Amino acid sequence: MSNYSEKSAEQVLAAIKESPSRKVKLAITDVDGILRGKIVSKEKFLSIMEKGFGFCDVVFGWDSADSAYDNTRYTGWHTGYPDAQVRLDLLTFRKIPWDHQLPFVMGDFCDEEGNQLGICPRSLLKNIREACLVSGIRPVFSQEFEWFNFQETPQELHHKNFMDIRPITPGMFGYSILRSSMKSDFFNDLFDLLQEFEVPLEGIHTETGPGVYEAAIACSDVLEAADRACLFKTGVKEIAYRHQIMASFMAKWNQKYPGCGGHIHQSLWDLDLKQNLFHDSERENNISQLMSHYIAGQLHCLPHILPMYAPNINSFKRLVEGAWAPTTVTWGVDNRTTALRAITGSEKSTRLETRVPGSDVNPYLAMSAALASGLYGIRKELSLDQAPTVGNGYRDDKFGTLPSSLPEATHKMDQSDIARELFGADFVDHFIKTRLWECRQFAPAVTDWELKRYFEII
Repeated sequence: MSNYSEKSAEQVLAAIKESPSRKVKLAITDVDGILRGKIVSKEKFLSIMEKGFGFCDVVFGWDSADSAYDNTRYTGWHTGYPDAQVRLDLLTFRKIPWDHQLPFVMGDFCDEEGNQLGICPRSLLKNIREACLVSGIRPVFSQEFEWFNFQETPQELHHKNFMDIRPITPGMFGYSILRSSMKSDFFNDLFDLLQEFEVPLEGIHTETGPGVYEAAIACSDVLEAADRACLFKTGVKEIAYRHQIMASFMAKWNQKYPGCGGHIHQSLWDLDLKQNLFHDSERENNISQLMSHYIAGQLHCLPHILPMYAPNINSFKRLVEGAWAPTTVTWGVDNRTTALRAITGSEKSTRLETRVPGSDVNPYLAMSAALASGLYGIRKELSLDQAPTVGNGYRDDKFGTLPSSLPEATHKMDQSDIARELFGADFVDHFIKTRLWECRQFAPAVTDWELKRYFEII
C-alpha cells in the first residue's frame, strides 16, 4: 500500500532541482473538484518554497463555468478578489509522463495566519483525516470511476451544440474483451501512463453502454486516495485529448444508458496498517463492532449531506431506480442495489463501498463526507439496528429514500445541525450557497426535453 510518507520534502526539492525541465506545474482544486493552476519557472517555484505564494481567491468565487457567485461571503466583487495564500504539499510531487515528464505539485489554501482554510476541500479532508489519526485509526480509501469516451474534440462538440455525440464504440458491451481492443492504444495508455503518474490502477474494463470504461484506483491513505482520484479524472481527460477523444465524467449524459458511478471503498486500520479494524471473524458476516458503528453513522448522516455525494443538477438523473445507483437509505452484504455495500471476505479485503457518489463528485468532499459520517457513528456508538437488505434495495424504503433533486437535498443539508457538526459552519454555509447558485443557474434554462414535449403540441 503506497503512502505519501515514503517521500520526503528534501527528496522532492532535490528531484525538482535536478529535473531537466525548466518549469513546474502547480494546481489546487475548487469546490467542484476542478483542478485550477498554472505553470511557473523552476526559479519561481524555488522562490515560492521559501516565501509562499498567493493565488487569486476567485477559484472559490465562481462555478464550474467561471460565472461569479453573487451570494457568497468569502470572496466576490465586494472583496475585490484578492490573492489567498497557497501552501504547496511537496509530498504530492510527481512527473507528468504524457507531458515531457513535467514536474507537478498540488497545494491547498490557508488563511493569513497559516491555518488551513475552512472552505478549501483538500483542507477539509486533511482536518478530518487528522482527527482520525489522533484517535489511533488510519483511514484507507480508494475510488472507482465509470466514464464515457467520445470521438469528439471540444471545438467540434461546441460547434454541434452538443448534439449527435459519437461514442468511441457502439453497443452495450460490459466487460467486453472485444470492445476494449478497439482504441487499444488509448485503453493501454490509460493504464500505463497513469501508473507512471503514480495513480496506479487495480483494473480497467468496459462497462455497459457505448464507449464507457470503468477503472478502480489502488487503495491508499485517504488523502492520497483523494489526490489520486482528482488527478485520475484530469489525467484521463488529458490522455484522451492526445487520442482525439473526449472523456466525460458527467453523472448521466443520456437517459438511455446507466449513469457513471464514483463509488468509494473504505476501511479503517491501526496506525501501522497491520490490522483491518473492519474485520472480525467472530462476528456475523465478519463485520466488526467498529464497522457496524461506521455503517450506522453513514446511514444516519446520508440524507443530511447528500450534495457532497451528488453535487450537481445532473447528479440526480443518475440516482433513479434500476440504473445501478441507489435511491434508498439501505445497506447490504455484497448487494449492488443498496446505498452501502459491505464487502466482507478476508481480513485484507473487508471494506465498505459507498455507492451513492457519481463520477462527477469532488473526491475530497465525497471522501470527507464518507469518513466524517462513519466516524460520527463510531463516536456516537450508533447501533446498526437496520438489518442488511437482501434482494432488491429499490423496494426497501422503510428507512427512507434519498432526496430526489439538488434543491431538495441542498435545503435538507442547509437545515441540518449534523452537517455543521461534521464539517464546520464556515464550510457548510459556503458550500450550500454554491449549490443554491447551481440550482438558480438551471432554473431558467429551456431544455431539449421541453422543446420536444411542448413546442408544437401545447
